[in-house]
Amino acid sequence: MDRGELRATVVATLQRVAPEVEGDDLRDTRPLRDQVDLDSLDWLSFLIGLHDAVGVDIPEADYASLVTLADVLDYLQERLPAAR
Repeated sequence: MDRGELRATVVATLQRVAPEVEGDDLRDTRPLRDQVDLDSLDWLSFLIGLHDAVGVDIPEADYASLVTLADVLDYLQERLPAAR
């Protein structure tokens, strides 16, 4: 999966939690939770949805490192080959 496909998957997963999100409006380097105003339960649902969508385990210890969309994409991309 290339980065564009991965970004589309991440945005689609985010839209399942927050349907009002416009993927084109998201900035890769701004804190994601601030951009889409997710509370902690929505954030957890998003991370679980990512696991379901791409098959990458995201342990709770790593949650704090997933701040921006770029962080999420980098994290998943680094782990995706091992998961597939």
